[in-house]
Amino acid sequence: MLRYTLIHPEILAALASAGHGSRVLIADGHYPFATAAGPNATHVFLNLSPGKLSVTDVLAALVDAAPIEAAAVMQPPPDQPTPAIFAEFGDLLPAGTPVERLDRFDFYDAAKTDDVALVIATGEQRTYANLLLTLGVASGQP
Repeated sequence: MLRYTLIHPEILAALASAGHGSRVLIADGHYPFATAAGPNATHVFLNLSPGKLSVTDVLAALVDAAPIEAAAVMQPPPDQPTPAIFAEFGDLLPAGTPVERLDRFDFYDAAKTDDVALVIATGEQRTYANLLLTLGVASGQP
């Protein structure tokens, strides 16, 4: 039996086939999943209804199951405030995880690369709630 909170079989399979440096996109409900994701990515649709599931719900389960090396967020234009969800990301990510801020089109470019192994569509309604994770190496392994 699994000892962590993530039990979704398709997500587990995608994580198992990913390796060090592979990326995982957790996207809000506004994200263009069909046109702004890497060609090798497994797509998992958890956007059951508006607000269900949230990006932070998915992030909490992934952090428990996979080592996170780095993250990137979609930064809004300079005339808009920093989204409150960025602080929530910081609270959920492992301490010291570097978080890069990319403008919208740079974020789309990063999410379209060959190393994106998994795209998770959520029902998140907040804007700029997209998170691109880079998987690391499990610590404590010989």
